[in-house]
Amino acid sequence: MEDGPRVAIGGPYFEDLERGQVFDAPGLTLTWGHAAIHQAIAGDRMLLPLDAPLSRQVTGSGDALVHPNLVCDVAIGQSTVPTQRVLGNLFYRGLVLLRQVFRGDTLRTRTEVVALKQNRTRPDGSASGLAVLRIQTRNQHDEAVLDFYRCPMIPMRDPSVKTGHADGFDQISKELDAERVRAAVPAWDYAAMRPRVSVPGAEVRPGTVHVVEGRDTVTTAPELARLTLNIAMTHRDGGAGFHGRRLVYGGQTISIAAAHAARALPALATIVAWRSCEHPAPVFEGDILSTEVAVGDVSHLEDADATLADLRATVNADRGDGEPPEQVLDWAFVGVLA
Repeated sequence: MEDGPRVAIGGPYFEDLERGQVFDAPGLTLTWGHAAIHQAIAGDRMLLPLDAPLSRQVTGSGDALVHPNLVCDVAIGQSTVPTQRVLGNLFYRGLVLLRQVFRGDTLRTRTEVVALKQNRTRPDGSASGLAVLRIQTRNQHDEAVLDFYRCPMIPMRDPSVKTGHADGFDQISKELDAERVRAAVPAWDYAAMRPRVSVPGAEVRPGTVHVVEGRDTVTTAPELARLTLNIAMTHRDGGAGFHGRRLVYGGQTISIAAAHAARALPALATIVAWRSCEHPAPVFEGDILSTEVAVGDVSHLEDADATLADLRATVNADRGDGEPPEQVLDWAFVGVLA
């Protein structure tokens, strides 16, 4: 056995990628166990994923709603087969939750390389490239759940290689399709949720900034990566992380921001889209996160009897080192409020 071939299993470098490559991952059936672990890590307070009888009453489904951030985390985790060596993500575009997910649903994700751009070699001699991935997630009935783009930065094995990849990304719209977002709003009985909330969605005011005073300490970061099938080395291996430190998966920061948003806006029934998502600085285990949630455009949907709100979560990290808190997230998303 010791004389047999040794095969390295570690994911591609940038020069190994080609347009049109497709990567698959194991499907994942979401259970109460996944929901409980996600809730413990993120501190979620969105009503419908927590309260199964209320979820069934509002949604008409036979089972409880799965938190939309857990759905996105699983899709992203399933898309990490080609990005195990990721250095960071440049953008997410076109992320609309086309169909809500309920406990017992199975998610399967197909990841396709659609554009590649080699970066300039850095002064230290290292090199990398950007890969635009189209991520398509479907449920067990082959119904579309997500179809969006992610742009990770991936290192090169050999900085001297000239791949010739110089694609532009202008064909991938930075703006959400308003009709696509509107069509994604579920036809639920939102009125059934209102007796359970202290501030109905109709009372949410544009221009208001909600400062959530209760902060959250980041813990169990590798567990969320493992839970969602995320095999990016930087989130699981301290030696492969940011200057020798294991980088917290961005989805964990986003999920904590969503939990803070649900504290500020208790009528938040679900999240249907991301307008933008930027990580200005890394997050590490032990960081203490605080969130401000700004309310943008608000519109009442007469046919759905619900409120659609543009929200923006700004998250700062206190690292306990005596330095001022540092901004680590700027996340613009679209919520549906009862």
